[in-house]
Amino acid sequence: MKGLHQIVNPPRAEGAVLVGHGGRNGMHMGRSLEELARLTDTAGARVLDTITQRRGTIHPATFIGKGKLEELRAQCEAVDADMVIFDDDLSPAQMRNLEKALGRKVVDRSELILDIFARRAQSREARLQVELAQLEYTLPRLTGMWKHLERQAGGIGTRGPGETQLETDRRIVRERIARLKRELQAVEREREVQRRRRRREFRAAIVGYTNAGKSTLFNALTRSQVFVEDRLFATLDATTRKLVSPTRQVALLTDTVGFIRKLPHHLVASFHSTLVEAIEADQLLHVVDASDPHFRRQIAAVEEVLDGILEQPRPTALVFNKTDRIADPDVVAGLRVEFPGSFAISARTGDGLDALRAALWEQAGARVA
Repeated sequence: MKGLHQIVNPPRAEGAVLVGHGGRNGMHMGRSLEELARLTDTAGARVLDTITQRRGTIHPATFIGKGKLEELRAQCEAVDADMVIFDDDLSPAQMRNLEKALGRKVVDRSELILDIFARRAQSREARLQVELAQLEYTLPRLTGMWKHLERQAGGIGTRGPGETQLETDRRIVRERIARLKRELQAVEREREVQRRRRRREFRAAIVGYTNAGKSTLFNALTRSQVFVEDRLFATLDATTRKLVSPTRQVALLTDTVGFIRKLPHHLVASFHSTLVEAIEADQLLHVVDASDPHFRRQIAAVEEVLDGILEQPRPTALVFNKTDRIADPDVVAGLRVEFPGSFAISARTGDGLDALRAALWEQAGARVA
């Protein structure tokens, strides 16, 4: 009998086939696809299969060659995929051609990351930043199908004489982008007032690859309750808390958004106001997942982003986290030798945090002196 307690089945998660292209870096393709699978899971979709092409040239019309495209189409039908996710960015023409040939939604890596950020955005600032990045990504990809934006802009009276639908949509999106930039500038002015007050204090910022344990470390050092989850991009907003030493010395610690390889440049630009907390910090704590076998590539990815946003180099300490997941103590000792001045810690268990705190207070004291 149907009653009030009838169970409603949740909607089925979308199934995706992942596509990787080796190009000149075929040896790294497997690792990149593993990360793409984690991104897909974070976005709420299921990975049904993976297809790779190792040829070095990119097909200008469909990104992958004709034979591989046929193989992809057949595999999508075999597993009943809802969508195809490419590990590289696609041009608007490539995306249209692929969707026509496959009869399925096609998403590239940047669009997937932007979708995750849209899901994770909680604060007004984060939502503004993500929407701006999405619109700037979408603008060259418009195909005249954005009826909903037409309604948002007022509908009747928004179209000039002789304008095509595509031109109308582009104008509406550009107007929205301009409005978002004005709103973010207002938020940036508010942040600047806060930063002026904070410049009297020693400031440290936690940066690092996504899911390296930055928020867990932040919570351990500040006794805060910032959201933590074992997924990519668990937190987007910069959060600042006070650290107080036993001698009543005060420092400020900021938790920032995580980085990733091939981070969409629109996203970096939109989150500039958030990343200013790292740009102006007296000390950067670059948190690294020491248990990840590919942590060196992750270090390089973070340093690449930082080089693009830092106006001048900042004192940076490498903090190798998750050492509790490393069974061999010689591996941890080797990290200290290979990276002099680094810290080996476990934010989860607290191991090594005393040494990190002592170093922070030493830096804070030197700044005051």
